[in-house]
Amino acid sequence: MRLTRQNNNSKKTCVVVITADSAFEESVRATFAAAAAIELRVISGTVAAGGDKFDVDGVTVVVIDLDATRDDEMQALERLMARIGAWPPVVVVTQAFDANVARTLIQMRVADFLVKPVPPVELVRTCARVTQPAVTEQNEAQIFTFLAAVGGAGVTTLAIQTALLLLSSGQRGRASTCLVDLNFQHGACADYLDLEPRLDLNEIEPRPDRLDKQLLDVMTSYHASGLAVIAAPPQPAEMRSFDPDVVTRLLDLASTNFENVVIDMPRTWFSWTDDVLLGSNKLFIVSEMTVPGLKHAKQLVGAIRERLDGDLQPQVIVNRFEQRMFAPGLKKNDIEKTLGKDFAAVIPNFYRLVREAIDRGVPLDEVKAGNKITAELKKLIAPNPAKAAAAKPVAQPGKLNLQLAR
Repeated sequence: MRLTRQNNNSKKTCVVVITADSAFEESVRATFAAAAAIELRVISGTVAAGGDKFDVDGVTVVVIDLDATRDDEMQALERLMARIGAWPPVVVVTQAFDANVARTLIQMRVADFLVKPVPPVELVRTCARVTQPAVTEQNEAQIFTFLAAVGGAGVTTLAIQTALLLLSSGQRGRASTCLVDLNFQHGACADYLDLEPRLDLNEIEPRPDRLDKQLLDVMTSYHASGLAVIAAPPQPAEMRSFDPDVVTRLLDLASTNFENVVIDMPRTWFSWTDDVLLGSNKLFIVSEMTVPGLKHAKQLVGAIRERLDGDLQPQVIVNRFEQRMFAPGLKKNDIEKTLGKDFAAVIPNFYRLVREAIDRGVPLDEVKAGNKITAELKKLIAPNPAKAAAAKPVAQPGKLNLQLAR
């Protein structure tokens, strides 16, 4: 993975590592040794011993291995961050970690932090990400929103798989994609991908305006595929209605820093739900293959159209679809007749495949490449190019700034 640097005329990327841990130093040297374009400098010792004299001129990224339980090291890091400002970005590696450490590092504006043991690929990926150039123009992100018509419809699985498909849909096989879990009470996106949810709502709720790209980067988890995931630790026993400014600020930043944004919505309607739906390019209502499920989906589509004055055209996905030749029950033509123009697709039922992917924390394609669930979703989100070009987009220019949609 190539590191991108700024404000430096040298052809090489300069990575400086400050560590007193000989094992970590050996791992770092082995990790970066194969990259000819990277100049690695290792400073043996603690940040407390040499941080005040550290010269950042010509440095692309700094990796600081410190003991977060020691006040002198945390104070030295704070002085260093105050001295160097926003560049070069600083990645902190620590073994002792808790919510207070995370909050302190966020307040210092470190670019990211990792907890030992650190896999080499994760260290390289993190350094590459924090050195990416800042976005200077407002991007027109494509926003895909998933909302359940009934409980247990499989919204999270479909949202994750859609995000992974979009991630690989770029012209060079990669398009920056962010998955946002807005189900703050029961969200499971991070769990399904075996990631640590890092969005600290308590930190940003008092002052949503202080949430910027750097703070968002710190609160974003990254899957091995490169998928960015914004998710908060679930609070199953706590029902909270957040200030809409928290959600709109969060999604405004996501939509301006990623090409694609996939949103996993809660079923409960909050004060910010209208804004999120209006800011979406595509809204998928997910139902199960039952008569009550289809009724709920049809009712929800009607309610959204009425509530939002027809500004949005929801489409219904029927998940876990099964049809046997001579068996009783719903057929696909029954679903099409019931939903009419609101029908989008049926997703086949492969419960064992989905269960294994969830238990292992991996994408469906990693369990079974070319599976039928992925194939159907690909048809849904990446239609024939000629048809896509002729189709009228649902969202209109300017609607990506959710505050304008309110």
